[in-house]
Formats: sequence, C-alpha cells, structure tokens
Amino acid sequence: MKRSFDVLLASLALTLLALPLLCLVWLVRRRLGSPAFFRQTRPGRRGRPFQMIKLRTMTDARESDGRLLPDADRLTHFGRVLRASSLDELPELWNVLKGDMSLVGPRPLLMEYLPLYSPEQARRHEVRPGITGWAQVNGRNALSWEQKFNLDVWYVDHQSLRLDIKILWLTVRKVLVRDGISAVGEATMPRFIGTQVRDKQ
Repeated sequence: MKRSFDVLLASLALTLLALPLLCLVWLVRRRLGSPAFFRQTRPGRRGRPFQMIKLRTMTDARESDGRLLPDADRLTHFGRVLRASSLDELPELWNVLKGDMSLVGPRPLLMEYLPLYSPEQARRHEVRPGITGWAQVNGRNALSWEQKFNLDVWYVDHQSLRLDIKILWLTVRKVLVRDGISAVGEATMPRFIGTQVRDKQ
C-alpha cells in the first residue's frame, strides 16, 4: 500500500508541478549555471546506492588551487531560497517513481557515512529513504545527528500509511514557516564523523 501511495502522489505532483519545475530549471541555469540538476550517489534501502537528483543550489566557485570553496561560500541567496522552500527537492519525485525513494522515510545521506553508523543507527536503511521524514518534521537540520538517527529508527519501527500522511501534512507546515533549515553556524549540517569518534573528542 505504501508503494502504491508513493507512485500515485508522485505522479500527480509531477503532473501538476511540471510547468513550475521547468521554470525553476530555467532560473537555476540562469543564476547558478549548468547543469541545473545536482546528482549524487546516496545509499538507499539496505544501503544500495542510487543516483539522487535535486535542483542545484550552489555555485562551482573554487580556491586558486582548484578546490571547491566551503558550502557557505558557494550557497547564494537564490540557493538559500530554494532550500528554505524545499523547492530543490522536487526532482526527487522522479526517484520516488523509480522506486529508489519513498515520499516519507529517513533522508538519504552520504555514502561515506555508511561505515560510521552504529548497528542501531544503521537500521535507518531498513526502509526506502524519503523526500521528507519524521526527523525533518521534528527539527530538521537544527537537530544533532544522534537525535536525527533516533527519530529515523523510531519511524522504521512505527511506519504506517497514517503516519506518512501525518508527516506529509507536517512537512507542508514546516516548509511554510521555514523552520530548522540549518544547524547553528552551518550552511546545512556539520559532517557526521561517527558517534563513537564524537564521544572520544
């Protein structure tokens, strides 16, 4: 039932938002350059890699030695607006249709984080990752990594269609008030270095 719900809503959303999405693609290319889409390999269900697609929110500004500048320096005002409104996430509806993601589930993070999870934290990969999730409606990037993972695992243990509908409704409210967009002092979130390493520090 969850998969049918995902396909139905993702198809409807892509149909209704096709024109606005095309306009956003044009704006991203005009303000940030090409390509308009940001693609990155992320871990899906059971940690299997897939190509996640989002709208680009950063420039390619680099140091004199060719290294990319920090995220905070490459994130423009336009990019911040896209992130605050979650409009950059719209192309992930295509990932939902393909079966890589769900509308609701733990957010897909970086592949390099996989070996850093504790066995309990790794349980977040027992379900498909989501465009939004229980952690996103309970603090988003204002939470610590450990708090996020606890909420992700709670969702894995309590998932239901009713809970998914509740999370989607709460997501709309969160987007409207633009709450929890970034961690204190960060463009988004600090990198996850592992709970055990953090405790030793």
